[in-house]
Amino acid sequence: MKRARKRPVKRPRPRAPRRPTHVTPPRPTPAEKRLLGLAREIVRLPLAAALETLAAAWAPGGPLLYDVATAWTESRGNKTSALALAWAREQVRLSLQEIIEATPKDKRGRIDATPGTLAWVLLAACEALAHEPPSAVADRVHALLELTGHAAPGD
Repeated sequence: MKRARKRPVKRPRPRAPRRPTHVTPPRPTPAEKRLLGLAREIVRLPLAAALETLAAAWAPGGPLLYDVATAWTESRGNKTSALALAWAREQVRLSLQEIIEATPKDKRGRIDATPGTLAWVLLAACEALAHEPPSAVADRVHALLELTGHAAPGD
């Protein structure tokens, strides 16, 4: 009977160290800069003032709307740019969430939701103002202030 022949042990070849690839991060778009500036601006404001600031930023025909629309269009097909834009928007939502969390529950208005959900709804409502006729914006902002319990008395 023949003896089984041992297979030679394959030893992995040492690989040459890879040269690190130099990746240059993309420059922030004007939309990202505006959104991050907006997040920094509202974080220390009371809820009513933050909503009014967001509403003014998203006013119809404003530069933020143009910059975000342009950045969103240009980021299609580029995951890095799309994520950077989404991250900047998320910073605005997180700033709004911090404001809501600092507001006592009894002063948060009619919407009974978690601070994260309420921040998301309010930010979406402010973003929607960009698509409203300019004459309707003041009414929509007043409705948001009423929902959050911050409308001026007697309105």
